Amino acid sequence: MADLTGLVVLVTGGNSGIGLGMAKACAGAGADVVIWGRNGQNNRAAHAELADIGRRVVALECDVSDEQQVVDAFAASVEAMGKVDTLFANAGISGWAPFVDMSLEEWRRVQAVNLDGAFLSLREAARHLVARGEGGSLIGVSSTSTLHGAPAQEHYASSKAAVGALMRSIAVELARHGIRANTLLPGWTESGMLVKDRAPEKFVEATVRRTPVRRWGVPADLGPAAVFLADPANVFHTGDSLVVDGGYTIF
Repeated sequence: MADLTGLVVLVTGGNSGIGLGMAKACAGAGADVVIWGRNGQNNRAAHAELADIGRRVVALECDVSDEQQVVDAFAASVEAMGKVDTLFANAGISGWAPFVDMSLEEWRRVQAVNLDGAFLSLREAARHLVARGEGGSLIGVSSTSTLHGAPAQEHYASSKAAVGALMRSIAVELARHGIRANTLLPGWTESGMLVKDRAPEKFVEATVRRTPVRRWGVPADLGPAAVFLADPANVFHTGDSLVVDGGYTIF
C-alpha cells in the first residue's frame, strides 16, 4: 500500500459501508481523515473506529444535497485539518420502484444526493485545491449498475452514470492544476444500502454465480483502490474508471 502520511482525505458518506472501508484504508496508509454523514450516531461510531488506527479524525454531520451544509462542512474540514488533499464523493442513496410507476419526486430524491451532492462536494474541493495550487485527487464513487443495468433503479443508475461523466470532464479541465479526477465503480458489496438486495436467497445466489471470485465484496475490498486513487505519486493517472467487482461485469 502507498504511504499517505501527511495527506488529508475527506470521504462523504464515510460513516458506514464502502465509505468507511475506504476511510479506514486511507487512515491505515497514514492519512488523516475527515468523514461526513447525516447520522450523528453512525458518525460517532465511525470516528471511534478510525481513531483507533492512530490518525487524526474529524466527523461532521452533513447532508450533501444541501448546498449550504456542504459549503459549511468543507470550510469546517479545512479549519480542523488545515487542508484537504483528496475527496471521495461517496455519499449516496438508493431506491426501488418500477419505472412505469416512478414518481418525479422519487427520481429527484435520489438525484439530489447522488448527483447534486457529488457536484457540490467536488466543487468545494476543487475550489480549495485550485486555490492551494499543490494538486490533489478527486474521486467520484459510481456503481457497476451503470454497466449492467439496474431494473427498478433507473434513477440510481442514471445518477451514478452522470457521476462518471462529471469526473471525466473535471479530469480534463483541472489537469493543468495538477488535480487528478477518477471514478470508482464498486460491484455488489455488503453494505447498508444493499441489505434489501441481500434478502432474496435466489438473488444472492444468482449474483454470486455470475461473480468469478464467487462472493459479494465487503467494504474493505475497496480500500486498496481508494489508497491507490489518493496516492499523489500517481501523477499521470486521471480520467479513468476503476471497477472493483470481483469480475461480475466481465463474466
